[in-house]
Amino acid sequence: MNRYPALRGALLALLAAALFGASTPLIQLLGKGVGAWTTAGLLYAGAALVGLLTRSHPQREAALRRPQIPRLLWMALSGAVIGPALLAWGLQHTSGAGASLMLALEAVFTVGLAHLLYREQLDRRVVMAIALITLGGAVLVLDRAGDGGDITQMLGLLAVLGATLAWGIDNTLSRGLADADPSQVVLAKAALGAGCSLLIGAASGQAALPLSAAAGLLLVGATGYGLSLRCYLLAQRAFGAARTASVFAAAPFIGAAIALALGDRAFSAGMGLGAALMLAGVILHLAERHVHEHSHQAQEHEHAHSHDDGHHDHVHDPLPAGPHSHPHRHTARSHHHPHVPDLHHSHGH
Repeated sequence: MNRYPALRGALLALLAAALFGASTPLIQLLGKGVGAWTTAGLLYAGAALVGLLTRSHPQREAALRRPQIPRLLWMALSGAVIGPALLAWGLQHTSGAGASLMLALEAVFTVGLAHLLYREQLDRRVVMAIALITLGGAVLVLDRAGDGGDITQMLGLLAVLGATLAWGIDNTLSRGLADADPSQVVLAKAALGAGCSLLIGAASGQAALPLSAAAGLLLVGATGYGLSLRCYLLAQRAFGAARTASVFAAAPFIGAAIALALGDRAFSAGMGLGAALMLAGVILHLAERHVHEHSHQAQEHEHAHSHDDGHHDHVHDPLPAGPHSHPHRHTARSHHHPHVPDLHHSHGH
């Protein structure tokens, strides 16, 4: 892990991708005939349960703070209200496999926004990976547009594209909360999103759904949105918003494979080409190793940390065992080791 610091973040992002990728075809299956707002509300209600059940001891993770609330509200609006509602509508109007693959474009929006807002360094390998994923998404849209002139299929795919933009904004905003307890973030965001979506669904007269479908969507929300978001936030803490999003782009291939296994027969040569381009982009990114002499400015902050990572050498009496959280100060220093744009490596190049 010390030699390849991106590995821990990549593994967490891949786990998040697997959980989220599996959810997409299941939402299409369970959400048939269910309103988009109701579907979104149930998904995030399940996610809120995960946040509630996995809360950490206050001494192990930093609590959310009042100045972070506006950021959290914008995250809930874009990622827990608009994004899932667009996805739910899109899944009702297009192929599950095509929609799953289109979700890879979430990485493109996140990487671009992370570079603009956080100045996260993008080397040639990362830029090439994002270019391949973008090209693959364009191939998918063109493939659906030329599929017998089915405008409904293309509109469904464009709704999924809108969901990826909403989640790209959400992912970029969540980078600023990477030092906070991930379970608190999941609980707060999911509860806000679920409440808002269910209220909109009720106000718009969306019909009640069978108990089995509601239970299924709650379970999918718990795993594909709650546990997945927790892993995603920990991955961002480990190696930044851009790289987390790039590795998370593996999710669509998992979702597409499950959709095909469940009987989706919409796969085409164009879809296969788009998938191959996107997969090549994900694989290219995973080989990253970045090392050079760099300097740290003095700073004071609070987050979960341990004393074996080369950056936390402040004194305790006695020294806590394992990860713990408290306000602490870093002195200025320069050193040389492999690193990624985590909480301690946001320097310019």
